[in-house]
Amino acid sequence: MSLTDLTIAEAREGLRARQFSARELAEAHLAAIMALNPRLNAFITVTGDRALAQADAADAALRRGEFAPLTGIPLAIKDLFCTEGVRTTAGSRILEPFIPPYESTVSANLLRDGAVFLGKANMDEFAMGSSNMTSAYGAVANPWQRRQDADAVLVPGGSSGGSAAAVSARLAMGATGTDTGGSIRQPASFCGIVGLKPTYGRCSRWGVVAFASSLDHPGPFARSVNDCAILLGSMAGHDPKDSTSADVPVPDFEAACRRDVKGLRIGVPREYRMDGMPEDIERLWQQGLGWLRDAGAEIIDVSLPHTKYGLTTYYIVAPAEASSNLARYDGVRFGLRDGGADLRDLYERTRASGFGAEVRRRVLIGTYVLSAGYYDAYYLRAQKVRALILRDFTDVFAQVDALVTPTAPSAAFAQGDNMDDPIKMYLNDVFTVPANMAGVPG
Repeated sequence: MSLTDLTIAEAREGLRARQFSARELAEAHLAAIMALNPRLNAFITVTGDRALAQADAADAALRRGEFAPLTGIPLAIKDLFCTEGVRTTAGSRILEPFIPPYESTVSANLLRDGAVFLGKANMDEFAMGSSNMTSAYGAVANPWQRRQDADAVLVPGGSSGGSAAAVSARLAMGATGTDTGGSIRQPASFCGIVGLKPTYGRCSRWGVVAFASSLDHPGPFARSVNDCAILLGSMAGHDPKDSTSADVPVPDFEAACRRDVKGLRIGVPREYRMDGMPEDIERLWQQGLGWLRDAGAEIIDVSLPHTKYGLTTYYIVAPAEASSNLARYDGVRFGLRDGGADLRDLYERTRASGFGAEVRRRVLIGTYVLSAGYYDAYYLRAQKVRALILRDFTDVFAQVDALVTPTAPSAAFAQGDNMDDPIKMYLNDVFTVPANMAGVPG
């Protein structure tokens, strides 16, 4: 077995048993990146020298008998997490020259626990997209192909497409992502791996470039549920620098993976059975329910009646918050600066050349719904509907322990499909956005 085929749990045991070194593990993944990244474009920035230095430090710690949870484990970091001394672009030209002087809390926690950072993973610009086609640094290709159409280049999903593609292609053992409307779960689905959106506030947002502050959820990607649990254990924790960070203890997520599902009550929301659902997705959904039933879980039909308003509510709240958050990119303080005749001209030139079409579209939508005369009709009403969506989940979780739903209304589609219709692209989030609106894990 190649070193790049190991899970995080297997690599951790192998490192502690001195079967191989952290440097050998890092070198194997850097070689895979060198071979495959030109085709996949999963990484915007590769930090090979830094990764090898971190691996050498991990080997020194292992020789001293010091075993942190992630000592020597090579990871990819979504290019939305600020990394001290390493360029952080958020997939946008406007941040192309930005090198943060500080480390995000999540990436600092991973470094504290011994992780090795291979580089910064590609993403949809400012996390706005479901295909990884909006990145200013080129589209990411899904490492998987269709049996019947091997020439079609499939999208990896978005916005965390680079992270998902890197883990799926064995370029990294795990990765960080962010989920604002499905941007961890949907690319994990498209790339055949595991992605976890934690509860809102479980992982600090400090040092993560903001899209929609009340909806952004940092979380992990890996190739197994157990590996995601290992990563979440390091990523999570209260952070006084983030006012929305949850001040609650971090449980042993990995130990929880060893519990079986016998006796659990599993809810199936009837609103997630959409007209025109592809047969293969319905079949997989039913297969998953069958596995749970065979393992001793009880399957219960439930209702989330306000689910049908989730997508429209999301595309009012998220662009509104994005409009506010992205106002800071003005060409004055940091990032790209496109000089103009006066301050207004500077703003217009910088944003026109720095923001892509999808970002400009969402900023305009957000500015509109927050404008005088429309705030009450759109944004305020959307927040009221959001409260009803949360109440649906609260009521249902009084009856069941978990919900099982599809992740996306389709499998991975080809680059170019649906790209000329923003509404079709937004519909990729139809099953995922309700959990973001409610702040529940997924």
